[in-house]
Amino acid sequence: MVRKLFNPAGLASFLSALLLTNTPIVAQSLRLADSPPVLGTSLKTGSPSSHSRLESIRISADLVLVPVTVTDSLNRPQTDLVRDNFTVFEGNQPQQIRYFSNEDSPISVGLLLDVSSSMQDKIDTERTAVEQFFNNANPEDDYFAITFNNRPRVLSDVAQSITGIETELGLVKPSGSTALLDAVYLGLSKLRNAQYSRRALVIISDGGDNSSRYKLREIKSLIAESDVMVYAIGVFGTGPFKSFEEAMGGRWLSSMTDVTGGKTTTIQDVTRLPQECALLSRELRNQYVLGYRPSDRVVDGKWRKIKITVTNPSDTDQLRPYYRKGYFATTP
Repeated sequence: MVRKLFNPAGLASFLSALLLTNTPIVAQSLRLADSPPVLGTSLKTGSPSSHSRLESIRISADLVLVPVTVTDSLNRPQTDLVRDNFTVFEGNQPQQIRYFSNEDSPISVGLLLDVSSSMQDKIDTERTAVEQFFNNANPEDDYFAITFNNRPRVLSDVAQSITGIETELGLVKPSGSTALLDAVYLGLSKLRNAQYSRRALVIISDGGDNSSRYKLREIKSLIAESDVMVYAIGVFGTGPFKSFEEAMGGRWLSSMTDVTGGKTTTIQDVTRLPQECALLSRELRNQYVLGYRPSDRVVDGKWRKIKITVTNPSDTDQLRPYYRKGYFATTP
């Protein structure tokens, strides 16, 4: 089964073309263990667990679909690339790109908003940043928002409007400690029933975690096994006196985002937060999807490393792709 991360008509045309050319699609089952899954090809099975994995994910069919975000040196998304600008490797072997798309398909987004006491002097800017995120989003996207301090709370659910989220956030008064990891767990849980198959968590925080029940190792494992891309904007000051959580905040955020093909942006000037949220929102709207059939068809349980390179057609700047780094080829 191929999960629809883009217009299903495009994929249907692609599969029809393969059938018309008598190119067989060999059924293959891949099970995700402790490393990132192949994006876009997951079939969810099993039941959730509050102490281990949120879900067991399996993949059938050997069409590997990898969403890719490309930015320049100024962190601006690049939207004018074509298939020939990309090269995909599995292991050291180049793969033929059989599917290419850059459609702006809707996405389900969970916003995780830090409202701990350290955000007291940043909350107005955070509200403006959320507004800018929505202003640059696809109107068909759906959202929910979770605030977190001592514990996470669902601020507004997917059935409610953007205006409702902004209104509720306007009533929040920062206080307490920071249960970031618990908020990520709650966000992943809610995205299991999201409207769209493209799913993302966006974290805005100025520190690490000092109040969660869950450990970083547990949350990283859950993230790796999900089909959710995680992004974060960390607001970290330049002062000489920082708590351990503040000092480690950027590293913790990166350890969660990088495994999904997302990324962490760190800023020292809080006034840049709305601008970075607008950039991130546009970035989510401008993802490429690359599809290939692995040249190695053996289901051997081994880690399959994915590498994607991008060439800049203008040669004026170095481009950077963001994507998941691989999968395990394991029978269920």
